[in-house]
Amino acid sequence: MAGNDVPASGRELKFRALMAELRRGILDGTWPPGSKLPTERALATETGLSVTTVRRAYEDLVALGLVERRQGAGTFAAHRPDDDSATAAGRRVVGVLVPDTTFYYPRVLQGIERELAAAGARLVLACSHYDPDEEDAAVRRLLSSGVHGLLLVPSLHTATDPGRRADELLALSVPAVLVERRLAAYGPGDPTEHVCTDHEGGAYDAVRHLRALGHERVALLVRTDAPTTQPIESGFDRAVADLGLHEPLRVRDAGDRWNPERADRAVAELRGAGVTAGLCFGDREAALVLAAARRAGLRVPEDLALISYDNEFADVAETPLTAVSPPKFQVGRLAAQILLRRLADGDASPLHQVQLRPRLVVRASCGAGARGAGGRKSPRSES
Repeated sequence: MAGNDVPASGRELKFRALMAELRRGILDGTWPPGSKLPTERALATETGLSVTTVRRAYEDLVALGLVERRQGAGTFAAHRPDDDSATAAGRRVVGVLVPDTTFYYPRVLQGIERELAAAGARLVLACSHYDPDEEDAAVRRLLSSGVHGLLLVPSLHTATDPGRRADELLALSVPAVLVERRLAAYGPGDPTEHVCTDHEGGAYDAVRHLRALGHERVALLVRTDAPTTQPIESGFDRAVADLGLHEPLRVRDAGDRWNPERADRAVAELRGAGVTAGLCFGDREAALVLAAARRAGLRVPEDLALISYDNEFADVAETPLTAVSPPKFQVGRLAAQILLRRLADGDASPLHQVQLRPRLVVRASCGAGARGAGGRKSPRSES
């Protein structure tokens, strides 16, 4: 992907990767409590990142309570209440499995970490990299480390039999709460305890916002190989039907096939169909479409209004993208709360099946100024 097709996203990716690496190093004991981390300049030299990027990462770690600054001495891994072996014996230990520590899940992890720290619980982190075998091995490692409960993001969307996979997780020796995963196709037959984003509702709100701006011919542009795709398509279709819009255009392709050339073809399809607005999943695809529209001589939002889905780096696009913003931090925090309640109350705790509705962050790409969906002022900052 050409560097100017997704402005500044490379820097943001490197920042997120650095944050994930530092967090892992602190949580797995690479930097034990009280140990000194590299200086900003030394870490910048080692990683090839700017001192500003390293400083920003350290500041975020300070905010999470994972490191502390000492005037004139440097940056140190923080002492946390659960680090004291004399008091840790009675503390809860929670295993957390995510598929990725670079995209989407850093904010979820921040919510989990915040809630567990407040409860004096300790977190053990594992990553599956979307590999089923690695996922199984990671769960085994977490269980062997003595965790009391699990927060899991399993690969249900790629499982041959999602119901059987969910049953396997429910049969583990400790309670498990699923994060951003559920058996949606099972309806009330879904037996899992979970906290998820209502992606269907998020897509619905995006289309409703475009309709309120006067658009009647809309398009949905998605990558097809993500667990979020199906509910986004479902919410989009429901909104089109409820709002009486013209038959929409759909542009679907695998994530690794979305490149500048594919975006150019997509924009040509939009022009040919008379589309005036589109919902793109996710930010990368939206940025590619934005650049392709520019190459085609289209103005955004005057000729083509765009809404992105994810809000990972939508704000740094050349034309800042209006975006559906999943409540990632709140998902992580609530999942941790539910697991801790399950550990405290056992079967007396009701089964929690929670969906949190995303919000729409209005920026320049949809032409709505500072007005949100339904005429409400739309907040612009994350919680």
